[in-house]
Amino acid sequence: MRRRARPSPEHRPVRRSSGPRPPLALPLVVLGLGVFLLVLAPLLAWYVEPRAQRTPVDIDTTTVFTGTGTYFDTERIEPVSGKKLTITRQVRGDVADSERSGRAVWDVSTSVDSDKSLPAADPHDSLQWTVERWVTDRRTNKPVHCCQEEPYFEGEAYLKFPFDVQKRSYIWWDNTLGSTVTLKYDGKKRIQGYEGLKFTGTVPATKTGTRLVPGSLVGVEDVGQVLAEEWYANHGIELVADQRTGRIIYAAIGPRKTLRAPGGEEDAVTLLDSKRIAFDTETQKEQVELADSDSGLLRLVGRTLPLVAGITGFVLAVTGAVLVARRRPRPEAHESSQQSLTM
Repeated sequence: MRRRARPSPEHRPVRRSSGPRPPLALPLVVLGLGVFLLVLAPLLAWYVEPRAQRTPVDIDTTTVFTGTGTYFDTERIEPVSGKKLTITRQVRGDVADSERSGRAVWDVSTSVDSDKSLPAADPHDSLQWTVERWVTDRRTNKPVHCCQEEPYFEGEAYLKFPFDVQKRSYIWWDNTLGSTVTLKYDGKKRIQGYEGLKFTGTVPATKTGTRLVPGSLVGVEDVGQVLAEEWYANHGIELVADQRTGRIIYAAIGPRKTLRAPGGEEDAVTLLDSKRIAFDTETQKEQVELADSDSGLLRLVGRTLPLVAGITGFVLAVTGAVLVARRRPRPEAHESSQQSLTM
């Protein structure tokens, strides 16, 4: 019999390694992080963003409307026309009451001035001055009747629109009217380069109350004092709202307030009349800046972060799964411990 020669060690086949494998902990960390981000993405969009859409309670803003029109001059005892009119509205949140009630509690001061009463050291010198307290649901913007609310109001919009404004009609509360007005969607409009949704409406002449005045003022002679009728109309209301936040970035109104004799069908005295009083340029810029900032934060939470988290999570999950698969045991090639003998 003849023995086959045993190959020398240097001729034996060498099993090649596929390269160093990463420690098991690393693939598991990558896979876990990817799964976490995949879960986080819809959570941000469906849970976190809706809870971020809350009306702020620490608000402190001032908006200014300017225009020209007619007002009743109490010194001259007659209406004067073609005069500059300024409406100043200051809104401050009552943080303590808001936190206590869970609502948005805002105190609102509004004054109407001519150049004669500006700057208004005392709001009582204004042509008109009102102090109000508005309470709304922080999520829906609907009125809540609590916390010493004044006046009682209804509707869907007043100082702001609800979040995620839709292209439909909204019920707006007109405090001078003491009732609601339907504002119709009227397309998109850019304010200071920023796009918003425009809503418009009007108010027909409506009796809103009575006021004790000299009879001669409203054409009733030989009578000392009479309860004259107060009438209000609005030539045109235009509001432009940021679609995501509901913040009003532009507002214009055309108020008309008059007095009529008791039972009269025609206006006897004009108290205030302007075709258009609108946000001045500085107010527009401030409101646009605030809307852009707030909208950007909501967009970040509701769209950008979920998208980035979803894509990154998918990539990491796939990468982690591949790395984990590489750590699985592989069958090894075994060399025969016995050599065949040829006979």
